[in-house]
Amino acid sequence: MLHADSARNRLVGIGLISLTYVCFTLLDGSAKWSMRVLPVLEVVWVRFVAHALLSAGLLLPIHGARLLRTRRLGLQLVRGLMMVSMTALNFAALQFLQLTVTSSINFSAPIMIALLSAPLLGERLDARRWTAIMCGFAGVLVIVRPFGADFQPAMLLSVANAVVYALFNLLTRRLAAYDPPETTQFLSALVPAIGLAPFGLAVWQAPPNAWHWAVLCLLGLFGGVGHYFLALAHRYAPASVLAPFAYPQVLYMAVFGYAVFGDVPGTPVIAGAAIVIGSGLYLLAQERRRWTARPA
Repeated sequence: MLHADSARNRLVGIGLISLTYVCFTLLDGSAKWSMRVLPVLEVVWVRFVAHALLSAGLLLPIHGARLLRTRRLGLQLVRGLMMVSMTALNFAALQFLQLTVTSSINFSAPIMIALLSAPLLGERLDARRWTAIMCGFAGVLVIVRPFGADFQPAMLLSVANAVVYALFNLLTRRLAAYDPPETTQFLSALVPAIGLAPFGLAVWQAPPNAWHWAVLCLLGLFGGVGHYFLALAHRYAPASVLAPFAYPQVLYMAVFGYAVFGDVPGTPVIAGAAIVIGSGLYLLAQERRRWTARPA
């Protein structure tokens, strides 16, 4: 395993995680566009089938049977199920919400990671970090507005997705100590592709034209490359270091949403996202203090 606490490795991990969220923006935007004419389950399944086929074509000639060897099969299966859950929750929410709304709610994942790191990783949370966590959740409430007239129940799907995504990141970090990123990336596509096959085929509708076929195939490319970068980044830096670098995704989402769908984020979304991002950046500042306190 790489020495994840060195300054150079942390920078490599941060660069990889930044590329990850460019891919995920293209994935979400393409999925939202596809679901205007195709069932959610079909889009979810094809996304994993294309991902698995792409990974097999690129990785099997290089790694052969080693690609399927894992030291933690149970954890890989759990991670695959979490992938299915996250994708289904996110794609279902995208049918009703703007890209900026889902991404802003997902920004609470770093805050949830900090919260979950205490019981799961044994990390100590001081009063300042607790305050940042509480402020972050307050920002989520500003976006969701659970008791307001404009509340959209689909927002709860995004909140559930953020919780699963936080656990997913912690599990990815743990698996990085046992399996290479190529194995993790391939199994995270193969498990959902096989498991969702009966459901995807049951609702299958032929895409109406070549553009829709092309976008469906690109879902696998964006998802595969993004999750490969995600797995690789966790070999270079801890999850608590990488998580805050998801924040530039809101800019990508805003540009994509406006260019393709004409969406303009509302004031509550902008205000809530600012609170959530501010809380995450504060947590990042606390991590940087910990870096400087350790020997390189």
